[in-house]
Amino acid sequence: MSAILDIARLGGQGDGVADMENGPVFVPFALPGERVNVALGGKRADLVSVLDASPLRVEPACRHFTSCGGCAMQHLEDDAYRGWKRSLLVEALRAKGIDIEVDPLVSCPPHSRRRAALTAKRTESGILLGFNAALSHRIVDIEECPVMEPELVAALPLLRRLAGLVARTNDAFRFSVTRTASGLDVAVQGSGRLEGKARQAAIEFSIANGIARLTVDGEIVIEPKKPAIMVGDVSVSPPPGAFLQAVAEAESAMVGLVAGHLGKAKRVADLFAGIGTFALRLARQSEVHAVEGDMAALAALDRAFRFGQGLKKVTVEKRDLFVRPLTFKELDASFAGLVFDPPRAGAEAQAAQIARSQVRLVAAVSCNPLTLARDLSILIAGGYQLKRVVPVDQFLWSPHLEAVALLEKPKKRR
Repeated sequence: MSAILDIARLGGQGDGVADMENGPVFVPFALPGERVNVALGGKRADLVSVLDASPLRVEPACRHFTSCGGCAMQHLEDDAYRGWKRSLLVEALRAKGIDIEVDPLVSCPPHSRRRAALTAKRTESGILLGFNAALSHRIVDIEECPVMEPELVAALPLLRRLAGLVARTNDAFRFSVTRTASGLDVAVQGSGRLEGKARQAAIEFSIANGIARLTVDGEIVIEPKKPAIMVGDVSVSPPPGAFLQAVAEAESAMVGLVAGHLGKAKRVADLFAGIGTFALRLARQSEVHAVEGDMAALAALDRAFRFGQGLKKVTVEKRDLFVRPLTFKELDASFAGLVFDPPRAGAEAQAAQIARSQVRLVAAVSCNPLTLARDLSILIAGGYQLKRVVPVDQFLWSPHLEAVALLEKPKKRR
């Protein structure tokens, strides 16, 4: 059923919101102040045409916008976009009763994303390689991307050919690629069993085209050069499929905030440490105890420290912090500061232990404003003062947002 709607505001996912008698209707790619013609489908409507356009509407940067599900906000003018992105954090904090002036958004430029999680599929007309359409399993075969680094965009034809060589199934499969200092690191999941002539062809293709590493379902098929990621001035060789901050500039901004806050702490803990994004940089100024549940990531961190130069002592511990967080007694016994950077689910159990501790300086890093607000409310209830919150736009033109929160617990009076 078609309808004409007036868009009142932007929702948390970037959809235009029209207020109806039966509740809000969400219209992707519509902007506040616009009158739009839509095809209604319950609480979500498809945009048919814009009858009265907002002055904030701009030409999208990519030909695939609206069909590719990777970006949601290319049609919104830059200043308005930054204001909306910052508001995601402001509203999440406000919902938990946290009243603080959130810093201006730290922006990242276009063409800065160094890794991409693509989807590939063999079809009768050839290999599709791209991103899923929004709320769909349909793959949009991309030819350009204003978010990814130019080197990754230029490599799309090569990667499409490689996807064709490893595809041993007609089902869609995950095809992740990261630009490293030693070449492209490609990790494939769900492409089918790669063996015999197909395996040899993929190996030869990877060598001939300078692929640093090809991994299929966790098995390294070929690794002509160890992938190298620079963490500050320390080289780390991440395990296949390891978590990596998407944008190097955003990572540097977050590390700068954390390192500045923890600078006076002689010994710090890095919880959910991954491959050492924070630990290896903090080791320039403090002794660091890095705790991580993924043994492969932890081994990469430990190896990088042992070959690094000019670092203070870094110790590592394999531990599932969701199941067995560091207790407040362990924290009080060893650390003057800590940073935690959990997955999207946040660190509720660990935050509860930190809240009971007397660790003076805490930095919380998060890719989910909602779980960050929850964890911060736990820390504040435990006596921490929230000094600063900085939103970081690592995920350009999307509703995803990174943030760094800096907290301090006053010393107990004797």
